Amino acid sequence: MVQTLTVLGLESSCDDTAAAVVRQCTGARAEILSSVVHGQTELHSAYGGVVPEIAARAHAEKLDICVKQALTQAEIGLRDLDAIAVTAGPGLIGGVISGVMCAKGLSAATGLPLIGVNHLAGHALTPRLTDGIAFPYLMLLVSGGHCQYLIAHGPEQFTRLGGTIDDAPGEAFDKTARLLGLPQPGGPSVEAEARTGDPKRFRFPRPLLDRPGCDLSFSGLKTALMRMRDQIVAEKGGLTRQDRADLCAGFQQAIVDTLAEKTRRAITLYLEASPAEPVIAVAGGVAANTAIRAALETVSVEMDTRFTAPPMALCTDNAAMIAYAGIERFRAGARDGLDLTARPRWPLDQTSPSMLGGGKKGAKA
Repeated sequence: MVQTLTVLGLESSCDDTAAAVVRQCTGARAEILSSVVHGQTELHSAYGGVVPEIAARAHAEKLDICVKQALTQAEIGLRDLDAIAVTAGPGLIGGVISGVMCAKGLSAATGLPLIGVNHLAGHALTPRLTDGIAFPYLMLLVSGGHCQYLIAHGPEQFTRLGGTIDDAPGEAFDKTARLLGLPQPGGPSVEAEARTGDPKRFRFPRPLLDRPGCDLSFSGLKTALMRMRDQIVAEKGGLTRQDRADLCAGFQQAIVDTLAEKTRRAITLYLEASPAEPVIAVAGGVAANTAIRAALETVSVEMDTRFTAPPMALCTDNAAMIAYAGIERFRAGARDGLDLTARPRWPLDQTSPSMLGGGKKGAKA
């Protein structure tokens, strides 16, 4: 049966407050009718990172504004919706609660079905929203709080091949920016500095490349950069602009090389299942890094696997991916009641052991 679904999505898992409306007709590509994102960079800039209490308060103040703007941009009202989807985890618990409570209020007032969405599933399903790729595909989810290789078999069925055992890449970028006196968010700042740097001047470690498998580690890489910075400061009395650019370039290259090699291994494991149309997709905030994208695309060409990545605006946290993931769950028959709970930790792969590490958004898996 052909069914057109129009879903409002809400996202508030970290420091972006977002609402979006997505519509999809059965068998057709989904359409983003609106996407509104209110960032909090200025609120947290003085602290060198996201302050959970400040983030939660800002979400509570902005969510209703985002919803109104999203509906206005989509030129629809609440009565035109079929369901409300909301990030129910993982993430900073105060922000997740803000989103869940807003969605519950809308659901209770309108009678619309409520759908809780795993934030990671939102990222992992984004390539289906943007490119309509078929299951199964290989997914590299790489962001400020998470990094894992997943085989996506269905909207709620994922197999984890590996992930970070400590800091996620985005977290390492943020910490590196703080160490070098660069503004937050750290990813864009470090990437900008690296463009004028020499990636070969400083040799940083490529963590876990001497071990088999697809697990990753970035905490030691950040520590190595701190020690190199301190050594330069001790020898020269401070850092020049070129020193900082070279440190950023070397650090970024170490992450690029590590992700490239681990991606080769993940693709090899994925291809063992002989998918009809092999695809590797990358999503998450760090997927906006052009050097990382280019390296992953090169690896995919070498291994005869199609590469896809969402537009930059859909790599970072947004509500369009939550609305679309809600559509996928809705079509599968999923519904949540007003007892939906916020979950700071929520692994996509429910069968594999939890990864080590806490990170900005909870456990890495």
